[in-house]
Amino acid sequence: MDDNSFFLATETEIKKAKTTDVYFLRTEKVLKKEKKDHKVFIEVTASSIKGSDWGIFAGVEDVLDLLIGLDIDVYTMPEGSLFQKEDENGVKVPTIVIVGNYLNFGRFETPLLGFICSKSGMVTKTARIRLAAKNKSVLSFGARRAHPAITPVVSYCAYIGGCDGVSCILGAEKLGISPTGTIPHSLIILFQDQVTAWKAFDTHIPKQVPRIALIDTYYDEKIEAIMAAKAIPDLSGVRLDTPSSRRGNFKSIIQEVRWELDHRGYNNVKIFISGGLGEEDVHEYVDIVDGFGIGSEISAAPPIDFALDIVALIGENEDWKPVAKRGKFSGRKNVLRCEKCLKIEVTAWNIKEGLCEKCNNPLKPILVKQLENGKRIHEKRSIEEIRQYIQTQIKQIRK
Repeated sequence: MDDNSFFLATETEIKKAKTTDVYFLRTEKVLKKEKKDHKVFIEVTASSIKGSDWGIFAGVEDVLDLLIGLDIDVYTMPEGSLFQKEDENGVKVPTIVIVGNYLNFGRFETPLLGFICSKSGMVTKTARIRLAAKNKSVLSFGARRAHPAITPVVSYCAYIGGCDGVSCILGAEKLGISPTGTIPHSLIILFQDQVTAWKAFDTHIPKQVPRIALIDTYYDEKIEAIMAAKAIPDLSGVRLDTPSSRRGNFKSIIQEVRWELDHRGYNNVKIFISGGLGEEDVHEYVDIVDGFGIGSEISAAPPIDFALDIVALIGENEDWKPVAKRGKFSGRKNVLRCEKCLKIEVTAWNIKEGLCEKCNNPLKPILVKQLENGKRIHEKRSIEEIRQYIQTQIKQIRK
């Protein structure tokens, strides 16, 4: 089999700028031929965050791995930082700042943006779902809705964004957690009997795996829920994956299942739902279910549209000269944030502190120097630290 039979880019190809847009290499050729290069100040800002007035910034480690070894300085918001597209004055908020000669890194603009646009979109959507789900369980079932090569990326984004578990085996392995899942319809169909299938699962699967029965394969959800509760002594829950053509009033179906289980003494049997659920569904059903399985809402989340722009360069007098294309604010900028209310203020680069007008708390710089002359100056944070950082910020939004 051809090593490239799946039409994939390798890490080596990405780091050799083989995945970049061709005009960057043509620009590089022209600049070299004309012996024209500048030390520049570049910022990366979000031009849009679809469906939200805030985003979660992700993809930092990918960017640093891409740029490490280049003769540049790189500043970024920490992985998992909550940010707004612009501050109260309408100035776009830089999430990454790069300082160095353009020819040292210009060719990497395309993959750099690809890393953060995709990951930030998935993490932001997960964080919004986590916020909507309150304290209820949220599991990532999105592996089947993404290219197999990026399923670990989907798992990473879902987990740090707030999902309690992921179904993808490789994604879970890379996260250092156990994969989570219930029963597919195929198991029940192959047995041609729900009860036999549930009992076989109960017999052969390790006891640490929760017994959650899928209850919408052949009969009414209420009937199958009662059947499952009677058949499996330690049933943890039931899952409704009811197809849209059969849902009718899905909320009423869920409420009916809850009533019938409780009426028969199965109060401890939880109800989980899945199947094409979106953020709005989580808002609608959060008070009547115990958990959600979320698929394409996360894995196919709209990317956050980041853009990379030169906003200053060293002029003839060795001074920083503000430059920017139309529609962009020129000049070197810093980003200050209030850690209490998460308000962001964009300032001049040399301003390192301020005061939050909203809560009278200090404003502190959120851009952290990550690479100095191409060398890392900070250790990677653990996945659990990043996850906790995001959850802490989400709790502040909830307040």
